[in-house]
Parts: sequence; C-alpha cells; structure tokens
Amino acid sequence: MSTIQHDEHPKLMKGNEALAEASLRAGLQAYFGYPITPQSEILEYLTEQAPKHKDVVILQAESEIASINMVYGAAGAGARTMTTSSSPGISLMQEGISYIAASELPCLIANVQRGGPGLGTIQPAQGDYFQATKGGGHGDYHLIVLAPSSVQEMADFVFEGFRLAEEYRMPAMILTDGALGQMMEKVCLPKYGSLPKKEANWTTTGKLESRERNFITSLHMESEKMELVNLHLQDKYRKLKQEVRCELINTKDADILLVAYGLSARICGKAMEIARGKGINVGVIRPITLYPFPYEIIASFADSMRMFLTVEMNAGQMVEDVRLAVNGKSSVYFKGRMGGMIPTPEEIILEIEALAEKQRTMGQSAGYL
Repeated sequence: MSTIQHDEHPKLMKGNEALAEASLRAGLQAYFGYPITPQSEILEYLTEQAPKHKDVVILQAESEIASINMVYGAAGAGARTMTTSSSPGISLMQEGISYIAASELPCLIANVQRGGPGLGTIQPAQGDYFQATKGGGHGDYHLIVLAPSSVQEMADFVFEGFRLAEEYRMPAMILTDGALGQMMEKVCLPKYGSLPKKEANWTTTGKLESRERNFITSLHMESEKMELVNLHLQDKYRKLKQEVRCELINTKDADILLVAYGLSARICGKAMEIARGKGINVGVIRPITLYPFPYEIIASFADSMRMFLTVEMNAGQMVEDVRLAVNGKSSVYFKGRMGGMIPTPEEIILEIEALAEKQRTMGQSAGYL
C-alpha cells in the first residue's frame, strides 16, 4: 500500500465526513451523487464545502443511474471523479459500472452498505460482497474493492482507491457499511494535494493534431474484437493480484482463525482478546482488498490450521472465497447476522468455544491429546 502523507493533528470526524473530506484533499474534480441513508452526509458535506473549492463540481443528480453516467462522462474527460451511495442505489448503478469497466476508465465508488434485500433497512450490513467482488453488472469484469475497518481507513482508502483506479484504469470501490459511515473517531486526514495524478492519455480532450483521436466505447459489434477486449481485461485482473492487502493478527500460534473484513473484523478482534484470555489461541485474518482476494495468504494457513471461522453481516458470502482458498484442507465454519443486526463478541466467543471443544474431541479420538 502506498505511503500517505497525513496532517499531524487528528480530528474527530464521522466516517462519511472523513471520506468526503479526503476526496477533496485527493484532488476530486467531479462528484455526482444522490442522497440515500446511511451515506447522505457525504453529499451534504461536499455540497457545504463546494464554495471553498472553485475547481470542483459537486452535483446532486436526479437519480443514481444519472450519477454513474455522469461519472462515466467525467472519467472520459480525464477528471478525478467519484460517486457514493448505499446498497439499493449501487444496484441501480450496475449497468453504468459495467460500461465504465469495459471502457477502462478510472473512478471511485463508495458503497455504505445497509441491510437488504430490497429497500431493507437503514442499518449496517455486509450483504453486497457478491455484488462488489464478482462484478455486479453484466459481463466478465471486476472492480478493485477496498474494505475499511475504521474512520481512518475511510479517509485513507479514498487516496488508495483513486491511485489504484488510475494505475490500472478501472473503477475502484470502497465497500464499507452504515456503522462505519456514522461512527465518530479520531482521524489524521491525508494532506491536501499529496496524491499525484497520472497523465490521462485516454481522454476525449486535447489538441487532435498532437495525437490520434481517442474513442471511448464499450460496444464492439465484432465477436473477435469483443473477445480481445475481454482477454485484455482478464490480463489486467491477473496483474492486479500484486495489489493484495491483508492484515494478520496473532496468526502464528492460532488454532482457530477468524476471517472477517470491515466492521466484523473489529468485533472479531475483541472476541480474539477474550478467547485468548480463556486460553484459546485465536487469530484474525482481515482481508483489506476484497478484490483481489487474499487466496494465497489464507491458503498458506490451511495445511497447519485445523479450523477457520468466517464472520460476516450477511447469510454467508465471503465464506465461499475462504473455502475456495482452503480447498478442503481445513474445516471452514460460518457465523453471520442479517438484516442490519451486528454480531457481538459474546456471540462469536460461543462459536469459538464450540469449535475449541470440537478440536479437543477430534484430537482425543485421533490420539493427539
């Protein structure tokens, strides 16, 4: 992960506001969005700050569909551009996101998740993992997906998201949730103007006599051409694997590994502390990039690790990627809450104790204990 320059003095900020302020400090040129709980503070904050930034366009569009297509246009013109929404709004954007990915244009999208399906609830959830990491629209494409677990990372991942999006010419998404968006914590904000901008040589602007005309489209009528475009994208996604980020906490001596991202990872950290206080060696794996996913890192623990417990605020989504990584070499269990419910450390401890007892029984039957 790149080194981000920060202000020396922290501020107490809400997650949504920290993300919005960080976007301005990252050199945001165009934001298009539509209000939806629990991320409306982002649009409100940017609108309030807009008069202080003459070179920034902040616009409330008529819908989420309009927002993502405005982002498409701004990205095609070379602007550092962004939109934010929450789960139902992101669903409406999927066609536009697919177009942007196929056109190889960089932009940043933030999804402050709420409970679903449908309109659901305004409470936090993690039910959009599949949509974010598997390509929620049509066709074979992916987004870079970053999962913050603190207000500090809500700000930092704006810089990292823009950097990666521009480096690989593709959309990046910050996949967070309503709790982190509303949570207030101390944050050292990234410094203004400290994120360099790559030359946008793909844009539709500039003097035509100095270069070939750029033509941005996702439509290719010839199957042979469309396949070449797809092969190029897949090659880019393979190169993206070098950007995998993952946090490992007390994993070296762990008998049980908790795998969680975002808010769930914070709760797992507390459960780990309680479990270790009871003499159960528990560690935490926190994927930071959900795409590319840290398959190899998780797989490296599968030979020596007897049990994994994936904790999510959904019915079981990331757990499928954990099982793919483990590849049957260890047991993978799941603990989830849905509909805006947040798992507690005490609930996770009950799962850990049950797994520890199962390990002890298995060890006795195999003659290990």
